[in-house]
Amino acid sequence: MGEMIDTAPVLEKVVLVGLIYKDQDENQAFEYLEELAFLADTAGATVLKKFTQKLEMANSVTFVGPGKLEEINAYIKVKEADTIIFDDELTPTQLRNIEKELNCKVLDRTNLILDIFAKRAKTAHAKTQVELAQYQYLLPRLTRMWTHLERQRGGIGLRGPGETQIETDRRIILDKIARLKIQLEKIDKQKATQRKNRGKLVRVALVGYTNVGKSTIMNMLSKSDVFAENKLFATLDTTVRKIVIGNLPLLLADTVGFIRKLPHGLVESFKSTLDEVRESDILLHVIDISHPGFEDQIDIVSNTLKEIEASDKPTIFVFNKIDAFTFVEKDEDDLTPRTRENISLEEWQESWMAKKSTPSIFISAVHKENIESFKSLVYKEVKKIHIQRFPYNDFLYDESWIEE
Repeated sequence: MGEMIDTAPVLEKVVLVGLIYKDQDENQAFEYLEELAFLADTAGATVLKKFTQKLEMANSVTFVGPGKLEEINAYIKVKEADTIIFDDELTPTQLRNIEKELNCKVLDRTNLILDIFAKRAKTAHAKTQVELAQYQYLLPRLTRMWTHLERQRGGIGLRGPGETQIETDRRIILDKIARLKIQLEKIDKQKATQRKNRGKLVRVALVGYTNVGKSTIMNMLSKSDVFAENKLFATLDTTVRKIVIGNLPLLLADTVGFIRKLPHGLVESFKSTLDEVRESDILLHVIDISHPGFEDQIDIVSNTLKEIEASDKPTIFVFNKIDAFTFVEKDEDDLTPRTRENISLEEWQESWMAKKSTPSIFISAVHKENIESFKSLVYKEVKKIHIQRFPYNDFLYDESWIEE
């Protein structure tokens, strides 16, 4: 028998760097680095270490202070790290200086997210959108990318335009951006026509932070097989399915997840994907109740919806993953203030359900918990719009299946 060959991909060894700003809660800063680690894992890397530094603002020359940069340099030499990733967008000057000092590949958060989008893009539409965002990111960093490519090609942060050698200069990239914009305009028009052709059916869009379970809910409601896994940005292309709840038909769209500091270029280039949200009648804002920073994530999604002018729509908060929620009982004699870990799921339910302006429901899409109540809530909200849109009386709303 021949010798067994290990075909497992070799993971890039990366080091993460983040700042703890003045007046920022340290736990929040560490949570942000955890998210960066999850992004790195999604991109195909293994994280060796996370470095943090307390600063009032980022160093304009090297992002972190000179002492911290020396510490990072010593570590990456010993551990032979391939890449260093910063949890903020670096300026071209910072990128150049840090690369010069550390003599290894340097990425920032934006570059990492763009790379994941490039890896995840499957359709021509998604690929065009990602390519446009990549070239727009690349343009001001062109001189630095030349030295980058002389040393090494491929790997995280260099998919797409990076691998194809960036062709030669600024003019070619500007031409490419112009061509991609024309291409996207055509696709956007086609998508807009498709949306118009769907008739007057009530349109419901699943929105939320990345990796909160939107695709799992889509699969459960539509009994279709939309790609879903425990990775960030599993969904890039919007999937629209016609579904029926009770006897009420509606269109359900699964959309790309939002994230903290989502690169502006991506928001711009994913315009037609986000139009699905903008043109919907109802939003199902899916929230991962088991995530320690879920309230921050709600704010980030709400602010992104404002940015794309979709914040005024009827919304249902869908708190998912109640099966993964953890509650630490507080000892009666403990007089320290309660933390979010000491608040039970029942208390969260009462507090959110008391906010009548936004209907709320708590479910587990994976374990099918509380799904009938969820469906009846969606049914009631869709019915309100359906009655206005189809005011004739021969449509019989069958509510016998709803459990009160």
